[in-house]
Amino acid sequence: MGGKTNDINRATKAIIVISWKLILCALVILLVYESVSRGYEFGYGLFHDTAVDEEPGVDLRVTIGEDESIVNLAAAMEESGLAKNRYSFLIQCIFYEYGYQFMGYGNPIQPGTYLLNTSMPAKEIIITLRDGKVETAEENEGEE
Repeated sequence: MGGKTNDINRATKAIIVISWKLILCALVILLVYESVSRGYEFGYGLFHDTAVDEEPGVDLRVTIGEDESIVNLAAAMEESGLAKNRYSFLIQCIFYEYGYQFMGYGNPIQPGTYLLNTSMPAKEIIITLRDGKVETAEENEGEE
């Protein structure tokens, strides 16, 4: 009787060990899949200039203060629906030389009120902000 019990115990332990190894392998595969998917999505959003919405989009007024940081601006762009991802927006700002000063390169953040649209690609938004195309009082009166 004792031999059969030992055999059953060994078989049970082997099944449990194999089960844990299969679970661990499944978790690793899931982690790799999620990492690759999210990495691809981030890279695609970074290098392929797409808009958040299709034409005609939604017009939004964005007011940028005097002491606005580029990190806060990127977060506000994501929250308002003008950017899909704040981190890719930050990196794109570096590409298009906006919002930072480093060894004489880049442009500071231009304060003002801007009329932006959710159908504008990130590049167009950044260039509008970089060049300081501020919405004027006449444009505001014409819309009312």
